[in-house]
Amino acid sequence: MTTTYRQPGVVLTDHRFTVPLDHADPAGETIELYAREVVASEKADRDDLPWLVYLQGGPGFGANRFIGRPAWLGRALEEYRVLLLDQRGTGASTPANRQTLPLRGGPAEQAAYLAHFRADSIVRDCELVRRRVTGGAPWTVLGQSFGGFCTVTYLSLAPEGLAAALITGGLPSLDAHADDVYRAAYPRIERKVAAHYARYPQDVERARRVADHLLAHEVTLPGGHLLTVEAFQSLGILLGGGEGSHRLHHLLEDAFVRTPHGPELSDAFQEEVRGLLSFAGHPLYALVHEAVYGQDDRPTAWAAERVRAEFPQFDAAKALAGDGPLLFTGESIHPWMFGCDPALRPLRETAELLAARTWTPLYDPARLAANEVPVAAAVYHDDMYVDTAHALTTARSIRGLRTWVTDEFEHDGVRAGGPRVLDRLLALARDEA
Repeated sequence: MTTTYRQPGVVLTDHRFTVPLDHADPAGETIELYAREVVASEKADRDDLPWLVYLQGGPGFGANRFIGRPAWLGRALEEYRVLLLDQRGTGASTPANRQTLPLRGGPAEQAAYLAHFRADSIVRDCELVRRRVTGGAPWTVLGQSFGGFCTVTYLSLAPEGLAAALITGGLPSLDAHADDVYRAAYPRIERKVAAHYARYPQDVERARRVADHLLAHEVTLPGGHLLTVEAFQSLGILLGGGEGSHRLHHLLEDAFVRTPHGPELSDAFQEEVRGLLSFAGHPLYALVHEAVYGQDDRPTAWAAERVRAEFPQFDAAKALAGDGPLLFTGESIHPWMFGCDPALRPLRETAELLAARTWTPLYDPARLAANEVPVAAAVYHDDMYVDTAHALTTARSIRGLRTWVTDEFEHDGVRAGGPRVLDRLLALARDEA
């Protein structure tokens, strides 16, 4: 069943698809996927437009809910009919969260269920959806961040389904263990923090003051989120976006207010922090994030937490005991998050089981080396979320892939750069640049 309606400049159609939970058992249990088709109003009656499917970053985020045709979407609609797919477990695609997962049973059943929510399953979903909407014709995929990881899996598993592949900030290492990923990540994060403090030197003392307060007081945010010093440090995830440093600065400058009981963290600060730290809207990000890097029959075993111990400069108490700056952290998931966040607390044991699980490979280096699909990738020069060295090594491993390495954008370049980023990737894929 489909529903069609309009927004300014576009015609939208809602689609729902039934796919196997386990593609190795196509006659078994099924789940439902949701996708939104977008076409320019002036081209809505054309049936000859090629398709472009967008794979959102994450894992754990549904596709963008655009209004009209902003950013890269407007450029894509000049020549494509676009499908915005909510990947399994996200958005309206059989969402997986603290409310729904108990339907599966206990933690062991939940973990076994979530083992089917990695890139290989997403690609198999895409192939079933493609045959339904294009009549079997190959389509172009645009993968942002984790969506780029899925695109490399697509090139490994089902390249026959692709007319072209466009990747923005999402070239994964083909063979790195999660430990290797985070061992490369912490120095990048430290550089981003140093750059932030160079831009806003007043934030050194502001961040230290907040951290000192949190070490001395137990702070529970509206909604029940426990704000520990480690949770505060994780706000460094902002520093990977183009406007993130400025957002962090504005957050810190209004952290405290005077009260009859002395300085306290302001309600406004606490409310904004709650929104930034909560996983209520994307719990899969926390549950299967490290599984993105699990592909060598070894458990990830809370890699970010273990590797952090190799970088003692990130220890808040040690930083405050001296006169150095507090270091923020970035895109990493830690076991303590499942104690701090009400949206994650009921899923702590499930997360532990996933961290102990072993994973099969997501990429086929031999098939990638023989690739025949036109591929173009934007690689951001000092991307905080995806290691540039890892990305370029992978780029050299995929036959015919053309890269655009730039320091003009941060990880969210496809949003910030919009039409220009997509234009450049299309030109590269078509060998026009």
